[in-house]
Amino acid sequence: MLRVDIEKQLGEFSLTASFASEGRVIGLFGASGAGKSSLINMIAGLLRPDRGTIVIDGETVDDTAASIHVPTWRRRIGYVFQDARLFPHLNVAQNLDYGRRMNGLASDPAQHKRIIDLLDIGALQGRRPGKLSGGERQRVALGRALLSRPRLLLLDEPLGALDEGRKLEILPYLVRLRDEANVPMVYVSHDVAELRQLATQIVMLKQGRVTSFGGVKVLT
Repeated sequence: MLRVDIEKQLGEFSLTASFASEGRVIGLFGASGAGKSSLINMIAGLLRPDRGTIVIDGETVDDTAASIHVPTWRRRIGYVFQDARLFPHLNVAQNLDYGRRMNGLASDPAQHKRIIDLLDIGALQGRRPGKLSGGERQRVALGRALLSRPRLLLLDEPLGALDEGRKLEILPYLVRLRDEANVPMVYVSHDVAELRQLATQIVMLKQGRVTSFGGVKVLT
């Protein structure tokens, strides 16, 4: 469950958002500059709200009235960016294992195999990121995030840098994650077709305000 009730002033731009969801994939939809990335960065703990609360899976991670701000590394969140952000000097297997090691988690070969099979990245293990296609890099980034065993997965325009062919290649994997990975997701996009295919609930943002919240029908 994710509950957000925040306000944030960013220069001349103000963001006010309030919603609560138990959906498997919460889609944050809006035009560029609507406040989507700022909101997802507050959920991640990279930005602090000026006022309000954020609750993830029953834990209050931000509460300005009570001076609570749980740091990013303690939130148990996986974050996948538009540009994958893999380590170029590490091969795919080493990139995948990075999150687990950084979080001090014990090795779980069964979980490791399940994620690799889910994302179909077993054949890529020995390759460096520079030898991967854009779609392959994003699948590895998803795998790295999932192997850190997050309770919430944040995806900030993960298909935004891909051409139409690569988008069509990776969308089925995102649908499989939604249906099989058992990790709730917040998915940022300004692409209606993507969100119709993936999201179970929509938060629509316009100029820093939530204008609609509900099922995918709010996109029509």
